[in-house]
Amino acid sequence: MSEPVKLYRQPELDHPALIVSWTSDTAGLSERVSGYLNRRLNHDAFCEIEPDEFFPLEGVAIENDIVQFPDCRFFAGSRKDIVIFESTPPRFEWYRFLNLVLDVARDQCNVRELYAIGGMASLAAHTTPREILGNFNSAEMKDSLAGYNLNTALDYETPPGQRPTLNSFLLWTAQRRNLPATTLWVPIPFYMTGGDPRAQLRVLDFFNRRLNLCLEFDDLDEEVRQQDKVIAEARQRSPELDESIKKLESGENLSTEESEHLAEEIEKSLRVKRK
Repeated sequence: MSEPVKLYRQPELDHPALIVSWTSDTAGLSERVSGYLNRRLNHDAFCEIEPDEFFPLEGVAIENDIVQFPDCRFFAGSRKDIVIFESTPPRFEWYRFLNLVLDVARDQCNVRELYAIGGMASLAAHTTPREILGNFNSAEMKDSLAGYNLNTALDYETPPGQRPTLNSFLLWTAQRRNLPATTLWVPIPFYMTGGDPRAQLRVLDFFNRRLNLCLEFDDLDEEVRQQDKVIAEARQRSPELDESIKKLESGENLSTEESEHLAEEIEKSLRVKRK
């Protein structure tokens, strides 16, 4: 085992699926999904990758007045068929870092398949049903997920001169090791960046069916209802806000000013609700 990997304990696993969750994606979707699963499945950390080689440690980021240290940990619990890796996206040495992740997946967990999660900003209204766009590293993995209502029409190529996304790099690295892998992308309304329980529910429902988790999501259903109520009240107070959302619902584009105003007002309303 490579030196940056620190194994606290050896979990009891039976050819599990690995879910990879990066912090700081759109609306914090992947972190919210993995955090929810870790809580509901009573997961504990069993391994970590130390950050020294992969993150700038001469200073730390501060978000919402809280110091953010790099954190890269594997979680497992009583179920033997699921492992979760939560991590700050590495800044350096992507290839080495991802290979360390896959070393743990192979050597300590005997992982059978891998799923990464990503949120992406969308111009759709919050009333639009959420969908999952799937990227796959093998035709076999794509075929195995044919019955899960994934949109497989996402034909994405890295723009010339730009670096591939971390999830794209992860799928490629997994492919080189013959590990079936998928990235689950969920479009999230651009004015829901503070959190989108509908998107969270969509991904959790997929894992619930795919991995036979047998979970109920009454708490998230209630969160969706409360969020819809807050936005409906904001629309009633502001005809301008209501008109902007109606435009999105009908497929019209907003001006920059309309978009900025909508995002600011909805976030303000939801922030008051969260308090």
